[in-house]
Amino acid sequence: MARGQRKTLDEKIEAKQEIIDALLTRIDSERAELAELMEAKRLQELEKVSEMMEEYGLDPEEVVQALQQFMDQKQEEAS
Repeated sequence: MARGQRKTLDEKIEAKQEIIDALLTRIDSERAELAELMEAKRLQELEKVSEMMEEYGLDPEEVVQALQQFMDQKQEEAS
């Protein structure tokens, strides 16, 4: 039974390069989608913090100060 014409080495190289190019395009697309998802998560988390600030009537400086005190206390406990 006859097989089809064999590919030349140049044709094989070209085919592999096309596959690699397609995969790189896919990777770029997936990275962009991942970045969008991470940004959406970050905004969602910031929204939660903002809601808490509003609920407790805190301004950003008070939150920063409270977090700094918390971190200072954690460092003292670790020492």
